Amino acid sequence: MNVILSALVPVTFIISIGIIAGRTLTLDRSTLSQLAVYILTPALIASSLYKTQLSTDSALGLIVGYLITCVLVYGVSLGISTLLKLKSGVQKSFIATSMFANTGNMGLPFATFALGEGGLDRAIVCLIVSTLIIFSTGPALLQGGSFGESLRLIIRLPLIWAMVVGLTLRFFSIDLPLRLDDGLHLLGGAAIPIALIVLGIQLSTTAFKIGLYEGVTAIIRLLVSPAIAYSVGRSLGLEVLDVQVLILQSAMPTAVNTVVLVTQFGGDASWAARTVVLSTALSLVTLPLVLWATLML
Repeated sequence: MNVILSALVPVTFIISIGIIAGRTLTLDRSTLSQLAVYILTPALIASSLYKTQLSTDSALGLIVGYLITCVLVYGVSLGISTLLKLKSGVQKSFIATSMFANTGNMGLPFATFALGEGGLDRAIVCLIVSTLIIFSTGPALLQGGSFGESLRLIIRLPLIWAMVVGLTLRFFSIDLPLRLDDGLHLLGGAAIPIALIVLGIQLSTTAFKIGLYEGVTAIIRLLVSPAIAYSVGRSLGLEVLDVQVLILQSAMPTAVNTVVLVTQFGGDASWAARTVVLSTALSLVTLPLVLWATLML
């Protein structure tokens, strides 16, 4: 129980600060989001990959496991949306909000507080894979964009270049001069609290609404997805900590970036925003349950 509370309370506390700040202060959410996406999170990824002790087998297992989990979640959401006879725009939003998890703002801090540095290292692998999936399949799913368009979008992502830098430094055992690695570590350390504050601000400005489709999507995202991840992790024979992180990252609420993609490439943006809010709120109840189950492995 202490482990669950130590993971949930800090995350909830910082999100609550973001909610209060969003309602009482004049903050530019766009500026904070850009700071997190383009500077702080890339620094966290580069620093973590530079210093990580994660084995190649664990990294590859997580990559394969997360990819398979996403494919299976896509199949489930496509089947359910077909049974519900959703219109094209809503169906696209339904699938996107079911597939794309908030492995950054929520996933990284939750894995860190619950499973320590080893959890963070593994959660970053899932974040990188998730980001690639969101920005490669997202435009194609919502708009039917070409592979070239998706590739150009991915290349512009700072997270990808941070991954390249971090892996290069580690592979060639490069020692950064003048304690630049400490500076990179300090910069990356700001990524998690800023991301949670941004999420809190987002929640403070979005109406909370429960509808049938939003509820079904939240169930897929928060409960069905981690159950699939558990089966996939066990089938692949992953180590216990790898399976735990795979489950937790698959249990995260809908990614905020889903709203951005739906707005830009097609779909029902307001419906997607409501789903983000609902799934995030419900995750404060489901994540402790999922964490409790994973700790029993």
